[in-house]
Amino acid sequence: MKKITLMLGVCGLLLGCGSAKRTNDLAISNPIVTKIDLTKVVADKAPVTINPGRFTTETVTYRLPKVVQGTYSVSDFGKYLDNFKAVDYDGNELAFSKSDTNTWVINDATKLDYITYNVNDTFDVETSGGIGGDTPFSPAGTNIEPDNYVLNLHGFIGYFDSLKNNQYTLDVTAPADFVRTSALQQAGSTTSTDGSSITSSYLAPRYFDITDNPMMYGKLDIEEFMVGDIKIVLSVYSPNKVHSAASMKETMYKMMQGQKAYLGDVNATPRYDIYVYLSEGKPESPKGFGALEHHTSTVVVMPESMQEAALATQMVDIVSHEFFHIVTPLSVHSEDVHYFDYNNPTFSKHLWMYEGVTEYFASLFQVDQDLVSEDEFYSKIMGKIQTSRALNDSMSFTEMSENVLEEPYASQYYNVYQKGALIGMCIDILMREGSNGNRGILSLMKELSLKYGKNKPFEDDKILDEIVAMTYPSLGEFFDAHVVGTTPIDYDKFFEKVGLHVAESKIKANYLLINGAPIVSGDGQKGTIFFTALAEQNSFWAEQGVKANDVIKMVNGQEVTLQNANAIFQEVYGWQPGKEIEIKLDRNGEEIIIKTALTQGYTVGNKLQAKPDATKAQVELRNAWLKG
Repeated sequence: MKKITLMLGVCGLLLGCGSAKRTNDLAISNPIVTKIDLTKVVADKAPVTINPGRFTTETVTYRLPKVVQGTYSVSDFGKYLDNFKAVDYDGNELAFSKSDTNTWVINDATKLDYITYNVNDTFDVETSGGIGGDTPFSPAGTNIEPDNYVLNLHGFIGYFDSLKNNQYTLDVTAPADFVRTSALQQAGSTTSTDGSSITSSYLAPRYFDITDNPMMYGKLDIEEFMVGDIKIVLSVYSPNKVHSAASMKETMYKMMQGQKAYLGDVNATPRYDIYVYLSEGKPESPKGFGALEHHTSTVVVMPESMQEAALATQMVDIVSHEFFHIVTPLSVHSEDVHYFDYNNPTFSKHLWMYEGVTEYFASLFQVDQDLVSEDEFYSKIMGKIQTSRALNDSMSFTEMSENVLEEPYASQYYNVYQKGALIGMCIDILMREGSNGNRGILSLMKELSLKYGKNKPFEDDKILDEIVAMTYPSLGEFFDAHVVGTTPIDYDKFFEKVGLHVAESKIKANYLLINGAPIVSGDGQKGTIFFTALAEQNSFWAEQGVKANDVIKMVNGQEVTLQNANAIFQEVYGWQPGKEIEIKLDRNGEEIIIKTALTQGYTVGNKLQAKPDATKAQVELRNAWLKG
């Protein structure tokens, strides 16, 4: 999972991954037959039918997930179900009770024929995109609208206790003119007698495969292409046709070609699906931007209003992150991941590996494959250092990971993409140093993948010792101090090893960030967004006369509120020089209008750069690190 997040003060504006043993005498039939009918949606709710076969016990429990794999927050998909009914073989309703938000207990289960209910989607009720809010993270959520259906199936289909390993069949009925794309194996299709609808039939070996294979239906734009022996299917929904699969194809092709070259002999997949939903920024539109990984696919949610170049840059960062999850946790993971409990999950101590190393790979491969310059890579590293230090830099990373749903740890989750990636960088440099440049963190992950793989989990409390045994004592010292321990990392020591240093310099400034810190904040009581004093350190905003505490009323004709700031500032984050803008400010009751073309802004900050007196050994180690 990757969340595109900017921490903007009190408003929290957001621009941003256990199988039970089967009880054989519980249900006689296999598979579990499930149906979703998109032609019978009423009041934005889709009907679902679940036929589990005949039960031999008097009481059974049906659940929808509280938490889904790849996310580290509570989703409570049971909240979006209503009109739940359990029906017996004579068509009568059976008694049931709800033991919690996501759990239905059905009595007289030996008489149960099927259950049925309606599912409301999550997109149109989102508050903050599922990050710090009470709705699922958008790429894990669901959408039901006339032209588009985002079918993250964990939002529609649940499981019976002890039957998670049963096979599932799924029939999805939709209008005949819908484009449909799925990562789940399709078994066939039938057309209605009047030709108005088509029912597509799918097979899932077990409930995990239901949750791991999203679908998208509707008026989509699809491009297919090959990257080596991998078939890439790119599905895009842009409600106003601002972007298309064709416009994104070349960027995705070049990126995935680079990833495949970087990964080398890491096992991949014969097909990989990329689902892209572009949000209009309306009150009912999704607000949490980023992506959620699956074994053979990813779901991406981004603002439709982004410029093509900015969207392309973001898509490379986001989708490459998700694709690298095929290494970890999809191939290298702990028992907490392997035996995931959707309703009472426990979490691994090693988010530094699952999200942090994945994020590091997503940045490193770009410089390794010449998709970005070394200076651009260094700038990204400096941004992560600055952002990580704005969070709790003295918190044990393993402790935070294991308790990620609870405070004070939950609010530090964003650091997995910052300090987590930097932990990966430090391990990489230590391994290059210990092996004369021959081994790095990618080779470590390949070795772990061979030792474990997707079907064999590691023991959470033993993996760090295993890694040290496989590598060098320096990694043990690093883990003890900076991953398990609470000592902040002195990055200068690692930069020295590769002949780099941090020096004050004139650097390019983003229109929303100064040295990794946001230049806008919010007042939750007044419901306003305003420039902070940092804006005056950006040469562009200073030239426009922006002052601290100027309230931002409108951006390019769109009123700015706490509710829509998520989408607006994601677009601002991606602005490029040359774009025409118009901003209306309120300065103590006086309206200020800025109408101009963007020019590049600069500020004074810390820049990571090569030392002019770097030794030959340092330069060789740096080259091994960046181009290994």
